[in-house]
Amino acid sequence: MKRNTKPAARETQKKRETVSRVSLSLSEQLLSELDVMVGERGFASRSQAVGTILHRSLVEHQHKVGDRVMVGTITIAYDHTANGLGERLANLQRKHIDEVISSLHVHLMHHLTLEVVLVQGPAKKLEAIANAMITERGVLSGRLELVAALIPQLHPFTKDDAKKARRTSK
Repeated sequence: MKRNTKPAARETQKKRETVSRVSLSLSEQLLSELDVMVGERGFASRSQAVGTILHRSLVEHQHKVGDRVMVGTITIAYDHTANGLGERLANLQRKHIDEVISSLHVHLMHHLTLEVVLVQGPAKKLEAIANAMITERGVLSGRLELVAALIPQLHPFTKDDAKKARRTSK
């Protein structure tokens, strides 16, 4: 495999990213399918499409084999009339307050609610939280999506802060 390293062509980037050129051998059928996807999804080039696919595959690999801290979303669709489901989902989020950053739910038609939960933590723990939510009775569908990134901490939180918060909440 031939490698040729040169700076990326993005002028708007302050810090220039280094990219490497690689050569791939693909069957005609696979190349044709790649070209169709590039056109349908609006990628600027085959390289961009392959890079995006490769990135997703690497994130999935990190998720499966490691316990790296990642950020992502748990997206669920559920019947909000299911007995006690809303409370059970809220309790799961409270139980995992260190990993659950935020949630948003939208009431859709009839009894359907869509909820998106922003999470950060070790991949295996996030998967366990997602599985606990998705398998609740009344949840119609769900999915965990992870990205190999971190949410920047806005304010340092110390153990003393936690003690003070517990005292004032009583």
